[in-house]
Amino acid sequence: MDRINTPQHRYSSVAIALHWIMAVLIIGNWFIPILTEATAEDVHRSAMGWHKAIGITVLLLAVVRIAWRIVHPRPPLEPTLRPWERALAKTTYTLFYILIVAIPLAGWIMVSAGNDGIAANILGIGVPTLPIADKSAGEVAHEMHEILAFFMAGLVVLHVAGALKHHFVDSDGTLARMVPFLRR
Repeated sequence: MDRINTPQHRYSSVAIALHWIMAVLIIGNWFIPILTEATAEDVHRSAMGWHKAIGITVLLLAVVRIAWRIVHPRPPLEPTLRPWERALAKTTYTLFYILIVAIPLAGWIMVSAGNDGIAANILGIGVPTLPIADKSAGEVAHEMHEILAFFMAGLVVLHVAGALKHHFVDSDGTLARMVPFLRR
């Protein structure tokens, strides 16, 4: 059996599930405002309701994912990685964790600023707004939400490119650590 496919060198089933669920939610959520911006107001408003609900769900899953990571450290990086690859991998992981909290939190602040009531509805459960009365805080949060979302999109592209490089160029089994059905 390859070293990469041993349990201590693969991510846990929970970590893999959280990774792929969040990836689908984040990438899908990135497209909702872009694809519906030019649509009829009621369509865009409905889509943004989904965008907000998915964002809060990502924030909740981020908390679960961080807690899981604290209790279950990620497997060690491949010993064949060059120092710059190790540094880039660690930086990318750290930035992803920051962004999966910061982007939805900025969105929640944006929706909450100057508003009382419900920020989002998740399966019929209302998520309350945060107690932020200052509308200018909402404007700053809106800018941060958009800037960080574009930064996240670039980071996702870098992450996918790195995974494909490791799989097709280096053939080092790195991708097999996170893809359940893939073997080195």
